[in-house]
Amino acid sequence: MTKIKIALCQMNVVDDKEENINTASFMIEESASENVDFIVLPEMFNCPYSNDKFIEYGEEEKDSPTLSKISSLANENNVYILAGSIPEKEGDKLYNTSYLFDRNGEIIAKHRKMHLFDIDVKGKITFKESDVLTAGNDFTIANTEFGKIGIGICYDVRFPELARIMVENGALILFYPGAFNMTTGPAHWELLFRSRALDNQVYCVGVAPALNEDASYHSFGHSIITNPWGEIISEADEKENLIISEIDLSEIKKIREELPLLKNKREDLYEVIEK
Repeated sequence: MTKIKIALCQMNVVDDKEENINTASFMIEESASENVDFIVLPEMFNCPYSNDKFIEYGEEEKDSPTLSKISSLANENNVYILAGSIPEKEGDKLYNTSYLFDRNGEIIAKHRKMHLFDIDVKGKITFKESDVLTAGNDFTIANTEFGKIGIGICYDVRFPELARIMVENGALILFYPGAFNMTTGPAHWELLFRSRALDNQVYCVGVAPALNEDASYHSFGHSIITNPWGEIISEADEKENLIISEIDLSEIKKIREELPLLKNKREDLYEVIEK
């Protein structure tokens, strides 16, 4: 299978876990009715993007009501679901974690955000995830029926080394559920997704929450798919939206033959090494 129908669920996240799960469920069902193969939810889709809410909404994997619901939906609708991310508790630690479910509702991969969002743009936005979250240390490359995919979360997209390692390990699509804000989003969101796709000649997918003016953190939205030529093939605005788009993995081989960036690397001079 080279053609994949992907749904980007840019949902409005509110301060009510049950309502968020219901919204995600509705958008998943809507997507499944369009016969999609792969559904993607936003970063922190069950939880307002706030350190205090990460603590309040945190769930352990083994008894997570959020993950249980997504698992059931993947199985019932025979679809892959990348469950954006949730605050995952393990012992006394809290992670920003994304889970990938296969068509049977089984977890086949999980990614803990490796690069924590600690920024201070003077006069505009300050946020420090590391106040409550612990960074993950594992690269996440998952096997699917379409081939290998790579998973990062939000701020991870800013680090080209991570993308290159996932691609060196065979990833054909890079997924980054994210929640850029109204300062970094307009400046960098499109640029980063186009760059990671172009650098590695793969498809790159970002799915964000919709802009909620009532929340303390304002998500930029603009869920996006970029192709191996670095072009935007689908993009939302800031509002709640469901975008369904088909990609063709055969384009990767075609573009890599036309413009052989990965073959032309000077590995006698430099290389990116997975440790």
